[in-house]
Amino acid sequence: MEFEESGIGEECGVFGCVAAGEWPTQLEVAQVLTLGLVALQHRGQESAGIVTSNGACPPIYTAHKGMGLVSTAFPPEALLKLRYGNLGICHTRYSTTGISELQNCQPFVVDTLHGKIAVAHNGELVNAHALRKKVMRHGVGLSTSSDSELITQLLALTPPMEELDAPDWVARIKNLMSETPTSYSLLVMFKDVIYAVRDPYGNRPLCIGRLVPISKLHSPAAEEEDTEGWVVSSESCSFQSIGAKYYREVLPGEIVQISKHGIKSLSVVPRPEGDLPAFCIFEYVYFARPDSIFEGQMVYTVRQRCGRQLAIEAPTDADVVSTVPESATPAALGYAQQSGLPYIEVLCKNRYVGRTFIQPNTRLRQLGVAKKFGALTDNFAGKRVVLIDDSIVRGNTISPIIKLLKEAGATEVHIRVASPPIKFPCYMGINIPTKEELIANKPEFKDIAGYIGAGQCSVSDCGGPAISCPGGNCLTTRRKTR
Repeated sequence: MEFEESGIGEECGVFGCVAAGEWPTQLEVAQVLTLGLVALQHRGQESAGIVTSNGACPPIYTAHKGMGLVSTAFPPEALLKLRYGNLGICHTRYSTTGISELQNCQPFVVDTLHGKIAVAHNGELVNAHALRKKVMRHGVGLSTSSDSELITQLLALTPPMEELDAPDWVARIKNLMSETPTSYSLLVMFKDVIYAVRDPYGNRPLCIGRLVPISKLHSPAAEEEDTEGWVVSSESCSFQSIGAKYYREVLPGEIVQISKHGIKSLSVVPRPEGDLPAFCIFEYVYFARPDSIFEGQMVYTVRQRCGRQLAIEAPTDADVVSTVPESATPAALGYAQQSGLPYIEVLCKNRYVGRTFIQPNTRLRQLGVAKKFGALTDNFAGKRVVLIDDSIVRGNTISPIIKLLKEAGATEVHIRVASPPIKFPCYMGINIPTKEELIANKPEFKDIAGYIGAGQCSVSDCGGPAISCPGGNCLTTRRKTR
């Protein structure tokens, strides 16, 4: 919730589908792509795009892009023109680089020496400025401010030693990886295949699923011959809604070819010697849907374990445990289970009030969080509440919630935070504020409970920076995800 109120967002979500077997396929690829994007809607709400191909030689690409939610961007008539695709990739966008306009919508399609390619990208290039200059020195003009177009143009450049009549896409992708270390999960569509690529540090998620008949979706007996198609997605949460079984993650640095014949790992590009993988922790903390699977574990379970560990490191005398809806809910349940306290809901979220719903006037500013949350007074009046949040960013949104609960009858409000302090901005696809804006870098962090109106505090050394105080405790501590 703290991320949401602070205007922090994830860059985007990517999804692809290849029909298995003989083409033209009976699988409605455009419908699969659309449903896959709907399941990834939480990763971006600014725009969406789909590109399909018939996979012929030469292929016919059909594209549709639109601003807003997937349901708005793809009216029924748009899907009709995409219906002859045998494979396709799609994208839903939250912009961290490039303004929110249709010209920056993905996937991007460009002509190369060997035919058209389409590219969808999740992440942000850490050296984008230098790469833009390099591409322009090759005489390539860029029509957008998006990193994704830059990636597309880099892939279009002919690498050394490539035969004129035989594009070496593994070499081209490796060349891209040598130019920029992070951050990207890519889908590259060329003719009748999709290449799924993850940067060597594994910063952004990417996984593969197998489309099977609905009757065998929950059966362990589904065989390879039952495969109706292959899908690749930023998150596995999209698989259930399209009738796909989770297959595996794309490994950090891996290049996977997906075709109607199946999947094939072509190469794994290693990290520089000694470097560790760098999967984004905020996928676990906030961005991912709870039913997604990363690194062999469900996000919900990880968040719940964080709550359990939080209860061990920062117990407190209270009557009930609750959450700031919604990403902190699993952690709150874990805290309740470990502490033996009952879990209840104290806040009711209005899901239809977004950040841009209405320009705030004086009256709305005075109402504060009451625009977005209602207090479930009967659940906590006269009780001491432990409230679990997922993060502290600027530290300016939890204070009004504490005030709201106290005015509604809570005798005490104790805050527990299920993620580490955020001390630095992110340059890999998350729109985190500047270092100076982050509360963890301000003098107020030493008395954060007082800063947010929670009362006296003391510092604990259990597992990392921790702040705990009676009558309104706040804890932010470093913890493991496994």
